[in-house]
Amino acid sequence: MQTLAKSDHQMPQEVRQFSKNTLLVTGGSFFADMSTEMLTPVLPLFLVQVLNANGSIVGLVDGIAQAARNLIDGFSGTLSDKLRKRKVLVFAGYTMAAVAKPLMGVASVWEGVLAARILDRLGAGVRSAPRDALVASSVDRRARGRGFGLEGLAEHAGAFAGPLLTVLLLYVLQLDIRVIFYLAFIPAILALCGAVCVKEEKPAQPVQGGYRSSLNPRQLSAVYWRYLLAIAIVSIGNSSNSFLILRTQEVGSSILTTTLIYAGFNLVAALVSYPLTSLSDSWSRKTILTMSCLVFLFVYVGFSFAQG
Repeated sequence: MQTLAKSDHQMPQEVRQFSKNTLLVTGGSFFADMSTEMLTPVLPLFLVQVLNANGSIVGLVDGIAQAARNLIDGFSGTLSDKLRKRKVLVFAGYTMAAVAKPLMGVASVWEGVLAARILDRLGAGVRSAPRDALVASSVDRRARGRGFGLEGLAEHAGAFAGPLLTVLLLYVLQLDIRVIFYLAFIPAILALCGAVCVKEEKPAQPVQGGYRSSLNPRQLSAVYWRYLLAIAIVSIGNSSNSFLILRTQEVGSSILTTTLIYAGFNLVAALVSYPLTSLSDSWSRKTILTMSCLVFLFVYVGFSFAQG
């Protein structure tokens, strides 16, 4: 990659910073989030209106599934380091998530949705850390903010396109809600194809002293643990989007309007993701992160007072 950068000095800097792998991973993120977010606006409604579950069940399904993802997140990165392979775990994660989509659609009881949803979130957890490692290794260290910003842009763009596609399928083509779960399988497979095309370079040889197959928590710095504590506190206050969707309906929005509002939510995220994340290459990353947490705080306080 360094040789390419030197020989292609006349190319725009933004183009030279992104390799083929970066673009493939980014494309995979776009289609994976499109697939997931096709279902996010309709999943709570599917549980409540089709399977006759209540709001508590909606929270239980989303909470358990997200907890499963958070749990596997802590192991997938360590496993990819131990195996010294990223691609195989990314591929496995995309496969699990793809299979889960139609399984949710065929469920006749909420427990079936829960099982498929857990599989979906486990897939997201398995692929998350190895995918980030692929992004980090495919861009220059000085441009990592831009690399992750591009990947975030693709994620949110897919999350914007997904609900719009759902609106098209439900309200223009007037398909049954279960069909949405089956069709979400298609972009999930496209994400899987992107993972297949990624060319993983063999990691550099380990430093003298041998490769450590497991990470000793005592090797991690105090700064890391403080950061982890801060993220844990923020996560406690991070409500599921399913509740925000149900709340939007509660104050009078139709399913169509709710879905469009959710699409707009993801559009804003897509528009700000790349430029604001890129600032972390020149500004303090701690400052950017703190500012984002403050915005998060003000939005949730405002949401609690919303009446319409």
